[in-house]
Amino acid sequence: MEKIVEICCGSYYDAKMAALGGAKRIELNSALHLGGLTPSLASLKLVKEEFDLNVICMVRPRGAGFHYNDEDFKVMLSDAELLMQHHADGLAFGILNAQGEVDIERNRQIIAIIKKYNGTAVFHRAFDCVKDPFATMETLISLGVDRVLTSGLEAKAMDGKEMIKQLQERFNGRIEILAGSGINAANANEMIAYTGIHQVHSSCKDWLNDPTTTANGVTYAYADEAHHNDYDVVSLELVKKIVETVNQ
Repeated sequence: MEKIVEICCGSYYDAKMAALGGAKRIELNSALHLGGLTPSLASLKLVKEEFDLNVICMVRPRGAGFHYNDEDFKVMLSDAELLMQHHADGLAFGILNAQGEVDIERNRQIIAIIKKYNGTAVFHRAFDCVKDPFATMETLISLGVDRVLTSGLEAKAMDGKEMIKQLQERFNGRIEILAGSGINAANANEMIAYTGIHQVHSSCKDWLNDPTTTANGVTYAYADEAHHNDYDVVSLELVKKIVETVNQ
């Protein structure tokens, strides 16, 4: 089976680096420092016009967790429709109830929009916040989810590789497992070999400087001290490296 490297992108710039680096699929977001939020339609439009990429768009209206109020969900439904209308290949989403279980009805509504446009339904790392991953996977399969992005219920996927292996062994052929969080050229093949999955998700993160981030006692910094005046981007060289490593 073909191995796939999906690059987590926060902008049109990031998507360009992913495409130039040889990636075939991206997850398109905004605000990756918040865990990834819904991208702009402009970024999606430019990416689809200029690059031969399979584009999965994030649908996430805010940071923090995945239990959304009515206003959040109303926006999510509208975003889902607009993104699919503008030729997203699929959507990444995840809605939980207050108990940390899959909100069946709300996820069903998002999936219905995706399938109306023959898109791919990807349940993102909200999966890593559930109590029973095996029962949750059965629920997602019954709802028509095509793929689950997971770190194996750990902060980093390599720490959760045993869970990822179990999920792959139990659900292979029924739903795709995509491993993400901390995946890079140094560990991608180990993850694939150990778990039996064939696709990984990587941020390939680097930093660029913006000298106007801090001035006159005012700061818009969001990174740690080492990158106080920087913003995160996808590195062309890191994309090339992981794509070449996985496909060798």
